[in-house]
Amino acid sequence: MAGDGLAIARGPHTTRLKWHRLRRSFADPEFSIAVMEDGFRLGASMELDLQVRADGGFVVMHDATLDRETTGTGAVSDRTGPELAALSYRQQPRTLLLGEELATLLGAAHADALLQFDMKNDLAEVGRLGIDHLAAQFGNKTHNLIVSGGSTELIMAIGDRLPGIQRGIDPTDRLVEIGRDGDLAAMESALREELVGPAEPHMIYLAWELILEAHKGSLDLIALCHDEGKTVDAWTYTLAAPAQGFSDAEWAQFSALMALSPDQITTDEPVATEAAWLARTSDDAHV
Repeated sequence: MAGDGLAIARGPHTTRLKWHRLRRSFADPEFSIAVMEDGFRLGASMELDLQVRADGGFVVMHDATLDRETTGTGAVSDRTGPELAALSYRQQPRTLLLGEELATLLGAAHADALLQFDMKNDLAEVGRLGIDHLAAQFGNKTHNLIVSGGSTELIMAIGDRLPGIQRGIDPTDRLVEIGRDGDLAAMESALREELVGPAEPHMIYLAWELILEAHKGSLDLIALCHDEGKTVDAWTYTLAAPAQGFSDAEWAQFSALMALSPDQITTDEPVATEAAWLARTSDDAHV
């Protein structure tokens, strides 16, 4: 639906806009249930972070400690679900979103909705109890889910237990380190290894700056992933002044990125980004 910040089109190719941390704009609080419900209704692509609890369940949070995001203090992993449910997010007057409530909300999702679980723990921290929780709560909802995180072992374990779930990996940091001396051949080789790695990823998350920098050296990271049957998320592109649309410099960046046909772009301003794209492409059509 045009205007809802779901996607933008360039010719025959459509690129989804992923709502970073459940936000349609920076004006929204992080991890808003109201935004998520709208996203589920519309069929949006969205992302949230999960932290493991002391009882093996999960809570929607980015940090491993409670202090910055919530009214609590200390380590998230030291608290049970009921203890966390007694706390509130600092950005909004509502209790913390637990995995159990998330599973209930997901049950009403549009068939096209895609929710990314960005796992903030490793396999040792999550353990069998956490994997059991994910299977119990989300085992029959995997068609709307993709799981990612820094622990390949955890992604593999979740994929084994929830075989219908999509898996994503982010090799950006490794590729940046390999490419520091300009060795694009080594970067290409490293990415090819990641694509056929044990996580068997469906989606590859790459920083948009890395994508454009590699392309300057004639290495098309997106095409390389597409050749292996993988989709690509370019993260995280957010307009500096959403109400004003693209600056000329931003337009040069974003249009170059779109020309490479990413399957998805992560942004904190999906609605404004779609509007800015339509405004620019409409203006170009009349030049």
